Amino acid sequence: MRMQWNILKKVILAGLMAFCFAGTQAQAQKMPSYKFDPDWPKVPLPNKWWMMGVTGMYVDKDDHIWVLTRPKDINNTQSFAALNPPSAECCVAPPAIIEFDTAGNVINSWDAPQGHGMMTDKSGFVWIGSDTVRKYNGKDGMLVAAIERAPEAKPPAGKYPPDAKVIVGGLEEVRADEPVRELYIVDNFLNGRVLIYDMDTLQLKRGWGAYGKPLAEISTNTATKYDPNAPPAKDFLGHVTIGIANDGLVYMADRRADRIQVVTKQGKFVKEFFVAPQTTNAQGAAGGIAFSADPKQRYLIVPDISNNTIWVLNREDGKVVTRVGSAGNNGGQFHGLHMLSVDSKGNLYTGEVESGERVQRFNLQP
Repeated sequence: MRMQWNILKKVILAGLMAFCFAGTQAQAQKMPSYKFDPDWPKVPLPNKWWMMGVTGMYVDKDDHIWVLTRPKDINNTQSFAALNPPSAECCVAPPAIIEFDTAGNVINSWDAPQGHGMMTDKSGFVWIGSDTVRKYNGKDGMLVAAIERAPEAKPPAGKYPPDAKVIVGGLEEVRADEPVRELYIVDNFLNGRVLIYDMDTLQLKRGWGAYGKPLAEISTNTATKYDPNAPPAKDFLGHVTIGIANDGLVYMADRRADRIQVVTKQGKFVKEFFVAPQTTNAQGAAGGIAFSADPKQRYLIVPDISNNTIWVLNREDGKVVTRVGSAGNNGGQFHGLHMLSVDSKGNLYTGEVESGERVQRFNLQP
């Protein structure tokens, strides 16, 4: 009888262990999911504003959401309230910079030249990309400093070499590695150059092109087009954005090449993977770099302007684990998905251009 009981106990114990292991494994494999939040931001916006194209977005250390807009996108069918006298209640162009709190209230705003790409640092300064990088006081929008740029708005072809020490093309993105006081930007010159500056002196320290190649080795042939059936292009194909992971790896999204490349902070190539590689239109699919909020940043979160969806990738190997949203004009859909940022709770914030011209939030589900 005792032998039978001992055997039964072993069977029960083995079953419990298997159950616990299965539960733990299922929990470990649970993929992130997100739900559209129809109550963010609070509407209507103040002062009869109509949100225009969103060309920059960043969540700061306080989980405030900063949005860079293009006020000049407003047209004469949207701005009747700006006439003198007004001919209708709607609408007025917004300021270029709008700061929202977590609840979706506008808590600050000010004007600046329209640009592309932005970030805020832990001291409260706002950095905006345009034809250069401009540093502003976040409270009142006062210009503090700017990085040297080429004097011409559109320099003649061939005037500047690939390793030019000034910003030549339009800026795509601005990010910072604050512990070492370094500012990473992407200059659109020659389809994309990553340039790293000292955050305090604004002096150029180093830079690279695709695969981490030295600046001087970037090709001046910018006519290469993406072909999913050809070997990957040796240079960036354009509209490159950037993100720096907690583990020190630098991720570069080459939008028109449907790919993400990974390098060290010194530009040593690590790996690359592709996003929606059958996307062959001129806009491309790999539209940006954001990281999930967990300490290990397990997931890359990539906005796709061509397919109007958010790809959530395993950061280790680039495999798609889920996607968020689809093309359309309803809440939770996208028409011109352009910018994305993540708060400390893992919620997603998106900004659109084209016909979208709005910001939205998607809450991470428990």
